[in-house]
Amino acid sequence: MNNQQYQSKKSGPYPELKKLIKKNTYSFSLGSAALALMLSSGISVASDDDNLSKLGAFKKTDTAAMVQIDQDTKYANNLRNVLKDIVMPSGFKIELFALVPDARHMAVSRNKATVWVGTRKTTVWSVTDRDMDNVADTVEEFSPSVKFDIPNGVCYSPDGFLFVVERNRVMMFPAAEYFMEGSDTVAIPIVKQGELIPADEESYNHTARVCAVGADNKLYISLGQPFNVTPSEKVEMYKKVGMGGIIRMNRDGSEREVLATGIRNSVGHAFNPQDGSLWFTDNQVDGMGDEIPPGELNKLVEGGWYGHPYYGGGSTRTNEYADKDIPADEASRYVAPQVEMIAHAADLGMMFYTGKMFPEKYKNAIFSAQHGSWNAVKARGARVMVTFLDDNGNAIKTEPFAEGWMSDSGFYSGRPVDVQQYVDGSILVSDDKAGAIYRISYSKN
Repeated sequence: MNNQQYQSKKSGPYPELKKLIKKNTYSFSLGSAALALMLSSGISVASDDDNLSKLGAFKKTDTAAMVQIDQDTKYANNLRNVLKDIVMPSGFKIELFALVPDARHMAVSRNKATVWVGTRKTTVWSVTDRDMDNVADTVEEFSPSVKFDIPNGVCYSPDGFLFVVERNRVMMFPAAEYFMEGSDTVAIPIVKQGELIPADEESYNHTARVCAVGADNKLYISLGQPFNVTPSEKVEMYKKVGMGGIIRMNRDGSEREVLATGIRNSVGHAFNPQDGSLWFTDNQVDGMGDEIPPGELNKLVEGGWYGHPYYGGGSTRTNEYADKDIPADEASRYVAPQVEMIAHAADLGMMFYTGKMFPEKYKNAIFSAQHGSWNAVKARGARVMVTFLDDNGNAIKTEPFAEGWMSDSGFYSGRPVDVQQYVDGSILVSDDKAGAIYRISYSKN
Protein backbone atom coordinates (compact mmCIF):
# COMPACT_ATOMS: atom_id res chain seq x y z
CA MET A 1 0.00 0.00 0.00
CA ASN A 2 1.46 3.32 -1.06
CA ASN A 3 1.42 6.23 1.37
CA GLN A 4 1.00 8.56 -1.59
CA GLN A 5 -2.57 7.29 -1.93
CA TYR A 6 -3.49 9.17 1.21
CA GLN A 7 -1.99 12.50 0.29
CA SER A 8 -4.36 15.17 -0.95
CA LYS A 9 -3.59 15.83 -4.58
CA LYS A 10 -1.85 19.05 -5.56
CA SER A 11 -3.85 19.23 -8.73
CA GLY A 12 -7.59 18.84 -9.27
CA PRO A 13 -10.50 21.16 -9.85
CA TYR A 14 -9.08 24.03 -7.80
CA PRO A 15 -5.25 24.07 -8.07
CA GLU A 16 -5.13 27.89 -8.06
CA LEU A 17 -6.97 28.00 -4.76
CA LYS A 18 -4.60 25.48 -3.19
CA LYS A 19 -1.62 27.42 -4.49
CA LEU A 20 -2.96 30.63 -2.97
CA ILE A 21 -3.67 28.94 0.36
CA LYS A 22 -0.22 27.34 0.52
CA LYS A 23 1.68 30.42 -0.57
CA ASN A 24 3.26 33.16 1.59
CA THR A 25 1.90 33.58 5.12
CA TYR A 26 -1.58 32.25 4.38
CA SER A 27 -3.22 35.60 4.87
CA PHE A 28 -6.83 35.68 3.76
CA SER A 29 -8.61 38.83 2.68
CA LEU A 30 -12.29 38.83 1.95
CA GLY A 31 -11.62 41.68 -0.41
CA SER A 32 -9.11 39.73 -2.46
CA ALA A 33 -10.25 40.13 -6.04
CA ALA A 34 -8.26 37.11 -7.17
CA LEU A 35 -9.79 34.77 -4.63
CA ALA A 36 -13.29 36.12 -5.10
CA LEU A 37 -12.99 35.75 -8.88
CA MET A 38 -11.70 32.22 -8.55
CA LEU A 39 -14.41 31.06 -6.17
CA SER A 40 -17.30 32.99 -7.68
CA SER A 41 -16.52 31.50 -11.08
CA GLY A 42 -18.10 28.26 -9.89
CA ILE A 43 -14.91 26.25 -9.39
CA SER A 44 -15.86 23.28 -7.22
CA VAL A 45 -13.93 22.47 -4.07
CA ALA A 46 -15.67 19.17 -3.42
CA SER A 47 -17.12 17.44 -6.45
CA ASP A 48 -18.87 14.81 -4.32
CA ASP A 49 -20.87 17.22 -2.18
CA ASP A 50 -23.31 19.82 -3.48
CA ASN A 51 -23.12 22.02 -0.43
CA LEU A 52 -19.33 22.20 -0.44
CA SER A 53 -19.39 23.09 -4.11
CA LYS A 54 -21.83 25.91 -3.44
CA LEU A 55 -19.93 27.17 -0.41
CA GLY A 56 -16.67 27.25 -2.35
CA ALA A 57 -18.37 29.38 -4.98
CA PHE A 58 -19.84 31.78 -2.39
CA LYS A 59 -23.35 30.50 -3.09
CA LYS A 60 -26.00 30.01 -0.45
CA THR A 61 -27.16 26.50 0.40
CA ASP A 62 -30.53 27.32 2.00
CA THR A 63 -29.48 25.41 5.09
CA ALA A 64 -31.72 25.97 8.10
CA ALA A 65 -30.75 28.43 10.83
CA MET A 66 -28.04 27.44 13.28
CA VAL A 67 -29.06 25.65 16.44
CA GLN A 68 -28.54 27.81 19.52
CA ILE A 69 -28.13 26.52 23.08
CA ASP A 70 -29.92 28.36 25.86
CA GLN A 71 -27.48 29.32 28.61
CA ASP A 72 -29.92 30.51 31.26
CA THR A 73 -31.38 27.24 32.49
CA LYS A 74 -31.95 25.20 35.63
CA TYR A 75 -29.38 22.76 34.30
CA ALA A 76 -26.73 25.50 34.26
CA ASN A 77 -27.48 26.26 37.90
CA ASN A 78 -27.22 22.58 38.78
CA LEU A 79 -23.75 22.43 37.20
CA ARG A 80 -22.68 25.44 39.23
CA ASN A 81 -23.55 23.45 42.32
CA VAL A 82 -21.44 20.52 41.06
CA LEU A 83 -18.47 22.85 40.70
CA LYS A 84 -18.55 23.58 44.44
CA ASP A 85 -16.95 20.15 44.92
CA ILE A 86 -13.91 20.87 42.75
CA VAL A 87 -10.68 21.18 44.74
CA MET A 88 -7.76 23.29 43.44
CA PRO A 89 -4.73 25.08 44.91
CA SER A 90 -5.38 28.21 46.93
CA GLY A 91 -6.39 31.28 44.91
CA PHE A 92 -7.96 29.38 42.01
CA LYS A 93 -11.67 29.52 41.17
CA ILE A 94 -13.75 27.44 38.75
CA GLU A 95 -16.95 28.70 37.15
CA LEU A 96 -19.33 27.61 34.42
CA PHE A 97 -18.34 29.27 31.15
CA ALA A 98 -20.85 27.68 28.78
CA LEU A 99 -23.30 24.87 28.22
CA VAL A 100 -22.01 23.03 25.13
CA PRO A 101 -23.54 19.63 24.29
CA ASP A 102 -20.96 16.84 23.99
CA ALA A 103 -18.08 19.33 24.38
CA ARG A 104 -14.74 17.80 23.43
CA HIS A 105 -11.60 19.47 22.08
CA MET A 106 -11.36 23.24 21.87
CA ALA A 107 -9.53 25.98 19.97
CA VAL A 108 -9.54 29.67 20.90
CA SER A 109 -9.59 32.29 18.15
CA ARG A 110 -7.79 35.61 18.09
CA ASN A 111 -10.29 38.41 17.45
CA LYS A 112 -13.71 37.69 18.94
CA ALA A 113 -12.22 35.26 21.48
CA THR A 114 -14.60 32.66 20.09
CA VAL A 115 -14.00 29.14 21.35
CA TRP A 116 -14.45 26.43 18.73
CA VAL A 117 -15.60 23.14 20.21
CA GLY A 118 -15.51 19.76 18.52
CA THR A 119 -17.65 16.75 19.36
CA ARG A 120 -17.70 13.01 18.74
CA LYS A 121 -21.04 13.38 17.01
CA THR A 122 -21.90 15.63 14.03
CA THR A 123 -21.60 19.18 15.37
CA VAL A 124 -18.93 21.84 15.80
CA TRP A 125 -19.93 24.65 18.17
CA SER A 126 -18.87 28.30 18.32
CA VAL A 127 -18.90 29.70 21.84
CA THR A 128 -18.62 33.47 22.32
CA ASP A 129 -18.51 35.72 25.35
CA ARG A 130 -19.80 38.81 23.60
CA ASP A 131 -19.78 41.19 26.56
CA MET A 132 -16.49 39.79 27.98
CA ASP A 133 -17.85 39.06 31.45
CA ASN A 134 -16.22 35.60 31.44
CA VAL A 135 -19.47 33.79 30.73
CA ALA A 136 -20.46 32.80 27.20
CA ASP A 137 -23.48 34.63 25.76
CA THR A 138 -23.97 32.56 22.60
CA VAL A 139 -23.36 28.89 21.86
CA GLU A 140 -24.22 28.22 18.23
CA GLU A 141 -23.89 25.42 15.75
CA PHE A 142 -21.02 26.24 13.39
CA SER A 143 -21.45 25.79 9.64
CA PRO A 144 -24.50 23.47 9.66
CA SER A 145 -24.32 23.48 5.87
CA VAL A 146 -21.37 21.06 6.25
CA LYS A 147 -22.17 17.48 7.22
CA PHE A 148 -19.58 16.59 9.85
CA ASP A 149 -18.60 13.07 10.91
CA ILE A 150 -16.98 12.97 14.37
CA PRO A 151 -15.45 16.47 14.14
CA ASN A 152 -13.48 16.09 17.36
CA GLY A 153 -10.25 17.82 16.37
CA VAL A 154 -10.31 21.61 16.06
CA CYS A 155 -7.31 23.90 15.77
CA TYR A 156 -6.94 27.56 14.88
CA SER A 157 -4.09 29.30 13.08
CA PRO A 158 -2.68 32.72 14.02
CA ASP A 159 -3.99 34.14 10.73
CA GLY A 160 -7.59 33.12 11.29
CA PHE A 161 -8.06 29.70 9.69
CA LEU A 162 -10.05 27.03 11.51
CA PHE A 163 -9.16 23.40 10.82
CA VAL A 164 -11.53 20.56 11.71
CA VAL A 165 -10.29 16.96 11.66
CA GLU A 166 -13.02 14.36 11.37
CA ARG A 167 -13.04 10.58 11.34
CA ASN A 168 -11.73 10.51 7.76
CA ARG A 169 -11.53 14.05 6.41
CA VAL A 170 -9.85 17.37 7.17
CA MET A 171 -11.76 20.62 6.61
CA MET A 172 -10.40 24.16 6.44
CA PHE A 173 -12.53 27.23 7.15
CA PRO A 174 -10.86 30.54 6.17
CA ALA A 175 -12.10 33.57 8.08
CA ALA A 176 -14.16 31.36 10.38
CA GLU A 177 -14.83 34.21 12.82
CA TYR A 178 -16.26 36.35 10.03
CA PHE A 179 -18.61 33.67 8.66
CA MET A 180 -19.66 32.18 12.01
CA GLU A 181 -22.79 34.35 12.23
CA GLY A 182 -24.59 32.40 9.50
CA SER A 183 -25.25 28.82 8.40
CA ASP A 184 -23.01 29.10 5.32
CA THR A 185 -19.23 29.43 5.48
CA VAL A 186 -16.28 29.09 3.13
CA ALA A 187 -15.47 25.40 3.62
CA ILE A 188 -12.61 23.58 1.89
CA PRO A 189 -11.80 19.86 2.27
CA ILE A 190 -8.01 19.88 2.26
CA VAL A 191 -8.07 16.11 2.80
CA LYS A 192 -11.15 14.73 1.11
CA GLN A 193 -13.51 12.20 2.63
CA GLY A 194 -11.86 8.77 2.58
CA GLU A 195 -8.29 10.04 2.16
CA LEU A 196 -7.15 10.68 5.74
CA ILE A 197 -7.09 6.94 6.44
CA PRO A 198 -7.97 4.01 4.16
CA ALA A 199 -11.74 3.88 3.85
CA ASP A 200 -11.76 0.19 4.76
CA GLU A 201 -10.17 1.08 8.10
CA GLU A 202 -12.91 3.48 9.20
CA SER A 203 -14.10 2.47 12.65
CA TYR A 204 -16.35 3.58 15.49
CA ASN A 205 -13.42 3.19 17.92
CA HIS A 206 -10.50 5.54 18.53
CA THR A 207 -11.72 8.00 15.90
CA ALA A 208 -11.40 11.23 17.91
CA ARG A 209 -8.61 13.04 16.00
CA VAL A 210 -6.72 16.08 17.29
CA CYS A 211 -4.70 18.69 15.43
CA ALA A 212 -2.34 21.62 15.93
CA VAL A 213 -0.69 24.19 13.66
CA GLY A 214 3.06 24.25 14.24
CA ALA A 215 5.56 27.11 14.10
CA ASP A 216 6.50 25.74 10.67
CA ASN A 217 2.94 26.57 9.52
CA LYS A 218 2.17 22.89 9.00
CA LEU A 219 -0.72 20.85 10.30
CA TYR A 220 -0.02 18.07 12.82
CA ILE A 221 -2.66 15.35 13.28
CA SER A 222 -2.84 12.36 15.63
CA LEU A 223 -4.46 9.23 14.18
CA GLY A 224 -5.55 6.56 16.63
CA GLN A 225 -5.68 2.95 15.46
CA PRO A 226 -8.98 1.20 16.22
CA PHE A 227 -7.92 -1.92 18.11
CA ASN A 228 -7.13 -2.56 21.75
CA VAL A 229 -3.89 -4.10 20.48
CA THR A 230 -3.08 -3.79 16.77
CA PRO A 231 -3.15 -7.23 15.12
CA SER A 232 0.06 -8.25 13.38
CA GLU A 233 -1.50 -8.23 9.91
CA LYS A 234 -2.33 -4.51 10.26
CA VAL A 235 0.97 -3.23 11.65
CA GLU A 236 2.84 -2.50 8.42
CA MET A 237 -0.12 -0.83 6.70
CA TYR A 238 -0.78 1.37 9.72
CA LYS A 239 2.84 2.46 9.83
CA LYS A 240 2.71 3.52 6.18
CA VAL A 241 -0.39 5.69 6.54
CA GLY A 242 0.28 6.93 10.08
CA MET A 243 -2.54 5.18 11.92
CA GLY A 244 -1.38 4.67 15.48
CA GLY A 245 0.89 7.65 14.91
CA ILE A 246 1.26 11.34 14.24
CA ILE A 247 1.34 12.83 10.75
CA ARG A 248 2.27 16.24 9.35
CA MET A 249 1.11 18.00 6.19
CA ASN A 250 1.01 21.40 4.56
CA ARG A 251 -2.05 23.50 5.26
CA ASP A 252 -3.48 22.63 1.88
CA GLY A 253 -3.20 18.90 2.67
CA SER A 254 -0.15 18.23 0.49
CA GLU A 255 3.22 16.66 1.38
CA ARG A 256 1.90 14.36 4.05
CA GLU A 257 4.52 12.73 6.28
CA VAL A 258 4.42 10.13 9.03
CA LEU A 259 6.39 11.56 11.96
CA ALA A 260 6.04 8.90 14.64
CA THR A 261 4.56 5.40 15.05
CA GLY A 262 3.88 2.94 17.85
CA ILE A 263 1.26 5.24 19.37
CA ARG A 264 -1.93 3.42 20.37
CA ASN A 265 -4.46 6.27 20.55
CA SER A 266 -3.33 9.83 21.17
CA VAL A 267 -6.19 12.27 21.80
CA GLY A 268 -4.22 15.30 22.88
CA HIS A 269 -1.12 17.13 21.73
CA ALA A 270 0.43 20.58 22.00
CA PHE A 271 3.66 22.41 21.16
CA ASN A 272 6.06 23.57 23.86
CA PRO A 273 6.49 27.28 23.04
CA GLN A 274 9.93 27.31 24.66
CA ASP A 275 11.64 24.81 22.36
CA GLY A 276 9.01 23.95 19.71
CA SER A 277 8.76 20.28 20.70
CA LEU A 278 5.42 18.51 20.26
CA TRP A 279 4.08 16.66 23.31
CA PHE A 280 1.20 14.22 23.31
CA THR A 281 -0.85 11.98 25.57
CA ASP A 282 -1.48 8.34 24.75
CA ASN A 283 -4.21 6.01 25.98
CA GLN A 284 -2.92 2.53 26.64
CA VAL A 285 -4.08 -1.08 26.46
CA ASP A 286 -7.18 -2.29 28.32
CA GLY A 287 -7.86 -5.68 29.87
CA MET A 288 -4.57 -6.13 31.73
CA GLY A 289 -5.81 -5.18 35.19
CA ASP A 290 -6.64 -2.01 37.06
CA GLU A 291 -3.07 -0.89 37.71
CA ILE A 292 -1.29 -1.69 34.43
CA PRO A 293 -0.31 -0.48 31.94
CA PRO A 294 0.29 3.21 32.67
CA GLY A 295 -1.05 6.05 30.56
CA GLU A 296 1.58 8.20 28.93
CA LEU A 297 2.68 11.77 28.37
CA ASN A 298 5.27 11.82 25.58
CA LYS A 299 7.60 14.17 23.73
CA LEU A 300 7.78 13.73 19.96
CA VAL A 301 11.04 12.66 18.35
CA GLU A 302 10.67 12.61 14.57
CA GLY A 303 10.99 9.05 13.36
CA GLY A 304 10.48 7.77 16.88
CA TRP A 305 8.68 4.55 17.79
CA TYR A 306 6.61 4.65 20.97
CA GLY A 307 6.13 0.97 21.70
CA HIS A 308 2.72 -0.19 20.53
CA PRO A 309 1.78 -2.99 19.95
CA TYR A 310 4.72 -4.65 21.72
CA TYR A 311 4.30 -2.44 24.77
CA GLY A 312 0.90 -1.81 26.30
CA GLY A 313 2.11 1.36 28.01
CA GLY A 314 5.41 2.23 29.65
CA SER A 315 7.55 -0.93 29.92
CA THR A 316 4.55 -3.30 30.22
CA ARG A 317 4.56 -5.85 27.39
CA THR A 318 1.22 -6.73 25.82
CA ASN A 319 -0.04 -10.29 26.17
CA GLU A 320 -0.47 -10.55 22.41
CA TYR A 321 3.19 -9.76 21.68
CA ALA A 322 4.87 -10.94 24.89
CA ASP A 323 6.62 -13.87 23.17
CA LYS A 324 7.69 -11.88 20.11
CA ASP A 325 11.02 -10.12 19.69
CA ILE A 326 10.81 -6.39 19.05
CA PRO A 327 12.23 -5.70 15.57
CA ALA A 328 15.73 -4.23 15.84
CA ASP A 329 14.86 -1.16 13.78
CA GLU A 330 11.97 -0.24 16.05
CA ALA A 331 13.88 -1.03 19.22
CA SER A 332 16.63 1.35 18.08
CA ARG A 333 14.08 4.15 17.69
CA TYR A 334 12.14 3.51 20.89
CA VAL A 335 11.18 6.62 22.87
CA ALA A 336 10.18 6.11 26.49
CA PRO A 337 7.37 8.24 27.96
CA GLN A 338 8.22 11.46 29.75
CA VAL A 339 5.55 10.68 32.36
CA GLU A 340 3.80 7.45 33.27
CA MET A 341 0.29 8.34 34.41
CA ILE A 342 -2.00 6.20 36.56
CA ALA A 343 -3.39 3.33 34.50
CA HIS A 344 -6.70 3.77 32.69
CA ALA A 345 -7.30 7.39 33.69
CA ALA A 346 -7.71 8.21 29.98
CA ASP A 347 -5.33 11.15 29.51
CA LEU A 348 -6.72 13.32 26.71
CA GLY A 349 -6.35 17.02 25.84
CA MET A 350 -3.39 19.14 26.93
CA MET A 351 -1.80 22.58 26.67
CA PHE A 352 1.26 24.58 27.75
CA TYR A 353 0.50 27.57 29.95
CA THR A 354 1.81 30.88 28.56
CA GLY A 355 -0.55 33.34 30.27
CA LYS A 356 0.15 35.93 32.94
CA MET A 357 -2.77 35.31 35.28
CA PHE A 358 -1.46 32.23 37.10
CA PRO A 359 1.46 32.26 39.56
CA GLU A 360 4.97 32.10 38.12
CA LYS A 361 5.41 28.41 38.99
CA TYR A 362 2.89 27.50 36.29
CA LYS A 363 4.72 29.26 33.46
CA ASN A 364 5.17 26.74 30.61
CA ALA A 365 3.66 23.95 32.70
CA ILE A 366 1.51 21.35 30.96
CA PHE A 367 -2.15 21.17 31.94
CA SER A 368 -3.85 17.95 30.82
CA ALA A 369 -7.25 16.33 31.24
CA GLN A 370 -7.94 12.87 32.57
CA HIS A 371 -11.30 11.72 31.26
CA GLY A 372 -11.73 8.86 33.71
CA SER A 373 -11.76 5.11 33.24
CA TRP A 374 -14.59 3.19 31.60
CA ASN A 375 -13.51 -0.23 32.90
CA ALA A 376 -11.31 0.01 36.01
CA VAL A 377 -12.95 -1.64 39.00
CA LYS A 378 -11.53 1.12 41.16
CA ALA A 379 -12.53 4.36 39.42
CA ARG A 380 -9.88 6.96 38.69
CA GLY A 381 -9.23 10.08 36.65
CA ALA A 382 -11.89 12.74 35.98
CA ARG A 383 -9.48 15.53 36.89
CA VAL A 384 -7.02 18.06 35.51
CA MET A 385 -3.32 17.35 35.96
CA VAL A 386 -0.33 19.67 35.84
CA THR A 387 3.17 18.65 34.77
CA PHE A 388 6.22 20.81 35.44
CA LEU A 389 9.32 20.81 33.23
CA ASP A 390 12.99 21.36 34.05
CA ASP A 391 15.31 23.81 32.32
CA ASN A 392 16.08 21.21 29.65
CA GLY A 393 12.42 20.88 28.72
CA ASN A 394 11.85 17.46 30.32
CA ALA A 395 9.10 16.51 32.76
CA ILE A 396 10.09 16.46 36.42
CA LYS A 397 6.82 16.41 38.38
CA THR A 398 3.15 15.66 37.74
CA GLU A 399 0.35 16.26 40.23
CA PRO A 400 -3.41 16.81 40.35
CA PHE A 401 -4.48 20.40 39.77
CA ALA A 402 -8.29 20.25 39.78
CA GLU A 403 -10.24 17.25 41.05
CA GLY A 404 -13.62 16.48 42.52
CA TRP A 405 -15.61 15.27 39.50
CA MET A 406 -15.52 11.73 40.95
CA SER A 407 -17.43 10.70 44.06
CA ASP A 408 -16.07 8.34 46.73
CA SER A 409 -18.25 5.60 45.23
CA GLY A 410 -16.70 6.11 41.77
CA PHE A 411 -19.53 8.05 40.14
CA TYR A 412 -18.46 10.75 37.67
CA SER A 413 -20.25 14.08 37.95
CA GLY A 414 -18.10 15.30 35.07
CA ARG A 415 -15.47 13.97 32.67
CA PRO A 416 -12.82 16.51 31.57
CA VAL A 417 -11.72 16.16 27.95
CA ASP A 418 -9.56 19.13 26.99
CA VAL A 419 -7.77 22.09 28.54
CA GLN A 420 -7.07 25.29 26.60
CA GLN A 421 -5.84 28.76 27.55
CA TYR A 422 -8.38 31.55 27.19
CA VAL A 423 -7.56 35.07 26.00
CA ASP A 424 -7.26 36.53 29.52
CA GLY A 425 -4.84 33.89 30.81
CA SER A 426 -7.46 31.75 32.51
CA ILE A 427 -7.91 28.16 31.31
CA LEU A 428 -10.96 26.43 29.90
CA VAL A 429 -11.87 22.81 30.63
CA SER A 430 -14.36 20.92 28.47
CA ASP A 431 -16.58 18.17 29.86
CA ASP A 432 -18.45 15.84 27.50
CA LYS A 433 -20.38 14.12 30.27
CA ALA A 434 -21.95 17.32 31.54
CA GLY A 435 -21.90 19.04 28.16
CA ALA A 436 -20.13 22.11 29.46
CA ILE A 437 -17.00 24.25 29.47
CA TYR A 438 -15.59 25.55 32.75
CA ARG A 439 -13.29 28.51 33.30
CA ILE A 440 -10.51 28.36 35.91
CA SER A 441 -9.08 31.71 37.00
CA TYR A 442 -6.67 32.92 39.68
CA SER A 443 -6.60 35.82 42.08
CA LYS A 444 -4.19 36.44 44.91
CA ASN A 445 -7.11 37.60 47.02
